[in-house]
Amino acid sequence: MEQLLVRCANAIESNDATLAQQILWVLINIAPPDGDSKQRLTCAFLRALIVRVAKSGTCKMLAAMSNARCNLSMTIHTHTFSIIELANYVDLTSWHRFGFTAANAAILEAVKGYSVVHIVDISSTHCMQIPRLIDTIANRLEGPPMVNLTVPGDSKQLPAMVDLTYEELGSKLVNFAWSRNVMLEFRVFPSAHADGFASLIDQLRLLHLVYAETGEALDLDINCHMMLHYIPEETLSPLPNANSIPYTFQLSSNQSMFLKALRGLNPTMVVLVDEDPSSATEDADLTSNNVVCRLKSALNYLWIPYDTVYMFLPKGSKQRQWYEAYISWKIENVVANKGLQRRWVQRMRKAEFRGVGFREEGISEVRRILMNMQLDGD
Repeated sequence: MEQLLVRCANAIESNDATLAQQILWVLINIAPPDGDSKQRLTCAFLRALIVRVAKSGTCKMLAAMSNARCNLSMTIHTHTFSIIELANYVDLTSWHRFGFTAANAAILEAVKGYSVVHIVDISSTHCMQIPRLIDTIANRLEGPPMVNLTVPGDSKQLPAMVDLTYEELGSKLVNFAWSRNVMLEFRVFPSAHADGFASLIDQLRLLHLVYAETGEALDLDINCHMMLHYIPEETLSPLPNANSIPYTFQLSSNQSMFLKALRGLNPTMVVLVDEDPSSATEDADLTSNNVVCRLKSALNYLWIPYDTVYMFLPKGSKQRQWYEAYISWKIENVVANKGLQRRWVQRMRKAEFRGVGFREEGISEVRRILMNMQLDGD
């Protein structure tokens, strides 16, 4: 199946509509969406390839795709999670567990010595990281700080979606913090990933000015968890000196502008949790300009959560369908959209951030999680 997917991707990239359609028909017949884990994974990649064609293919290729896709449902039926269901999913997936643990360790180090802490949580998991952070902050030797928590309220939610409003979520978090003797103020600013959270950045600038006028020492920590790659990479914007009509436009990177805007806020720390495999291993390079390379790397990388779900949830389980639908969004994001712009380390350095090493306590906690996963067979 991997060889067929690679040949199909090559045919699409070389605009060979006849060969692509032939391979598509084979894949549709041998990889049904309700098959075993390998077949379902293949089906998810097949959907992603068709989405890529829909975004960038020629008329001839689109015609070939439309003939083949009639037997393949292109809609990823995402489930609206309850908080308990989302918590179970987060616990099941290693990238969230590692991310939460490492990010919380970094934030805990940054809040030392501050009586007021402002955390901006730009997350795909609806603040699921925050209760553990509050629990740890509550045990700080010098006493817990006052915590201001700000989140962007995106009207068009991306997976995972939840069945409660941000106001309800905020109320639950405030009550939980109160039970731990932590004062928490929760704010939601309507802001969307589509424009790089522009309105959120504007509101943060205003808050920054307010605190500067009061002279109060503020610890500003910005936590970005598995969310930045949803920001569109390029958009058309007028050149600064375009005084004539028609205006001259240039391609701007929303992702790069967002990182530069964060740096302009002069935060104490920005924690970025996302997939940047190019900095870790050649076997999982999701950043190549070559879509075939990205597809092969993603296959080597994303079979792991599919296999995990297969091990822990029975066949036909609704939960398994929900979780795999969420992973399918990741597959589509890698195959249909992304390239070099996923290289976050280089891009953050370009935005004038510098890396900070983890303390031994945080490293030990991540190692403990890894050992437990190995013992559990994950």
